[in-house]
Amino acid sequence: MRIIISPAKKMNVDADSLPCQGLPAFLPRTERLLSALRAMDAAELKRLWKCNDQIAALNIRRLEAMDLQRNLTPAILSYEGIQYQYMAPGVFTSAEYGYVQEHLRILSGFYGLLRPFDGVTPYRLEMQARLAVDGAKDLYAFWGSSLARQLAAESGCILNLASREYSLCVSKHLEPSVRFITCVFGEETGGRILEKGTLCKMARGEMVRYLAEHRITEPEAAKGFDRLGYRYAPTRSDRNTYVFLRSEDSRR
Repeated sequence: MRIIISPAKKMNVDADSLPCQGLPAFLPRTERLLSALRAMDAAELKRLWKCNDQIAALNIRRLEAMDLQRNLTPAILSYEGIQYQYMAPGVFTSAEYGYVQEHLRILSGFYGLLRPFDGVTPYRLEMQARLAVDGAKDLYAFWGSSLARQLAAESGCILNLASREYSLCVSKHLEPSVRFITCVFGEETGGRILEKGTLCKMARGEMVRYLAEHRITEPEAAKGFDRLGYRYAPTRSDRNTYVFLRSEDSRR
């Protein structure tokens, strides 16, 4: 089983806490993206990134100084979003680090596919960015089926904890023989299941922690997840969609 998650926009540098264990598998393609970004002027980059002047200036400085092979941070410690805060990898045990290195994969518009201890440097490039490179009109076309092929070569079962923006670059290219299970974290209101962005990110991070703590290698065991007020809802789920609903008490 492989677990896929999204990256986070906010990143930090931590080259001291834990050593990297390798470089990203698609680094030559990342180098092509870096060249394309460096060829753009400040106004073009700001439009691509859809950010304010301060964030644009920070990331332009990062591009100018970027080194893809030195002074790197393990990917699992580099991202700082809500999902990663609830995953709390900084307090994983050695066994839990070993588990995520084997089973967890981080999707990235810049790096493609990352193992937790691949060395990365801070960047800004979302998967949905319309960056034209090597004849591809955007990053979905640039990465094509390569990420799905890599995951399928590693496992015949993928547990999807990524947002649709990122999971799409995998799900649309998988062969039917690869089982793709999406976890949904929501609340039932008026017969409908509503997903709330921040709560979903929290639950995805907690789910990764739950899987690591219990060393789960079969997807069915993920149904035992019971954190943040969520419980598996068998009547709302099917073979390829695991729905977890938040109890009324936990919403108060």
